[in-house]
Amino acid sequence: MAPAKTTDIGGEGERDAPSQWERNGVPEPSTSASSTLDVRSRASSDSGHAYGPIPVWLQESSKSFHWRWVPYQVRHFARATVSWTRGPDPPQIQKITPFFPSVQEAPVRLITKYFPQKIHKAGLSVHVTTPHAVGAQDINYRPFVIGGPVEDEIGHSSSEYVYRGDSFVCQAAIHAGVVSNQKGGCGVVKLLGSYSNFTSTKRNGIQSIPFDAPFPKSFTFVSGLSSSCIKDLRWPLLAVTVIFTTILSLCTASPSVFFPTVFTMLFFHVGLVSDPPTNTDYASLSSLIIGRFLPAAFVAAVFYRYSVKPQQQDLNAYVERTILWLGGAWIGSLNNYTFDFIPIQRLTPSDLRAQPGAPLALSIIVISLLAIAIGQVWYLRLEGRLPKYLAIYGIFVTFLIVCVIIPTLNLRIHHYFLALLLLPGTRLQTRPSLLYQGILVGLFINGTARWGFDSILQTTNELRGPDGPLHSALPNITSIVPAVSTITFKWAMPPLAQGYDGISTLVNDVERWRWYIGEGQPIKTFERQEEGLVEYFRFALMRGSGAADFTKAGVWEGDGVWRGGRDLGGEE
Repeated sequence: MAPAKTTDIGGEGERDAPSQWERNGVPEPSTSASSTLDVRSRASSDSGHAYGPIPVWLQESSKSFHWRWVPYQVRHFARATVSWTRGPDPPQIQKITPFFPSVQEAPVRLITKYFPQKIHKAGLSVHVTTPHAVGAQDINYRPFVIGGPVEDEIGHSSSEYVYRGDSFVCQAAIHAGVVSNQKGGCGVVKLLGSYSNFTSTKRNGIQSIPFDAPFPKSFTFVSGLSSSCIKDLRWPLLAVTVIFTTILSLCTASPSVFFPTVFTMLFFHVGLVSDPPTNTDYASLSSLIIGRFLPAAFVAAVFYRYSVKPQQQDLNAYVERTILWLGGAWIGSLNNYTFDFIPIQRLTPSDLRAQPGAPLALSIIVISLLAIAIGQVWYLRLEGRLPKYLAIYGIFVTFLIVCVIIPTLNLRIHHYFLALLLLPGTRLQTRPSLLYQGILVGLFINGTARWGFDSILQTTNELRGPDGPLHSALPNITSIVPAVSTITFKWAMPPLAQGYDGISTLVNDVERWRWYIGEGQPIKTFERQEEGLVEYFRFALMRGSGAADFTKAGVWEGDGVWRGGRDLGGEE
């Protein structure tokens, strides 16, 4: 760039003899008696002189300024916002100053002193997540245990526990006190056949479900007997892994040793011990976990390069790293235990409406994330990185919006994907960032080890699951004739144009009868199974051998009175 020119305001033309200032490549300063005004741009690297930028008022008074149509107040606010996001000059790089540094660095100093450097471098309790019909109830997001202690004729409870045949066996064993949710255990199950009047009690943290009608299968647990039982090794293995990773964190300074070792141990601990996928044997389980580990390790190498390593580099607060980062990683990895109390299973509108307490829990989570984001934004601004990260997260938001508007597909935010979205903002070397990054790495490990890299874009059927509602048409029951011992139903013909060709009937939650077009008149009479006991009826349209959604339950009382659900012309 040529040296700054001198503009003659007084109109006297160029000076004939250059002054000492001009011979040095610098125009002579203007004075109160001078008729010239020097306007200088940034000097070139050749001149070696540094000048300030052209004043804003002078830039905006130029005819080449294209934003004159924007109101001055808006331009001023925009300039102030951009200036704020750039942060202080020079940037204030965040670095943790450890408490009691001599104590925190002692293990690393001992390792470095006495070992060569090259050597040194060397549940049971689950919930149903889709609606399950139990009589007139729809059970969702709670343990599926139907039954409890047997009551005698005067209503006293005995020590025998009887459960409906489709109850979850492990949860029923916890409810009966045969095994423990913390330590596991073994018991002997005895099948009983048909049974009625299943009671409801709350024992060992599980509220069972009542059912006052007959059911063709039931079971109990034989007291005083136990099968050969392998000891539950989850807790001893957890203790061994926690101790090893703690020692490693206290005694390792290198991030390239610390992170890969901890990541690998936590991944295989989750996949094989604390939250393994459902497999019948350890050979197939090991094969599955190894297959999931390879892509997870590749992704981990990427966020190690851009998030973990910048944070851990030159960090000498090893005790604080152990408490905050490693502790957070264990909390995230064991989220099937640590976050199990949060009443949110899936972030879909229908699931949030169905889960008791989910809207409140989601509000608290959103507010907490907003507060955390504000703190991270402040530290990013101090380091002068805020404009770059605003651009990164702008790309993320744009990607999510595109995913949302794609037709026929639904966006589902999984554990691992949430961690990947938030990890870039935790590269700062601050104590809060240590905790946040550890939790997010743990969530990534748990999500990929337990479920794999499930797609974030899913069809409605995939999101619904095998037992979720189809939101299909319901059969039109046109006539109900109840009596004490019999009840007769009549229905309209199924809408053949929509592909429906039959009717399925559930009696006491068991399919008892099917009817297809061409098999006679659309009418059926049922006899009471046991005198004086209530019975529940549900109906669904059939498409081939598959049933669509069933109606709400209609109740046939023991005295012959019909109490229909809202889908059967009555009130629930």
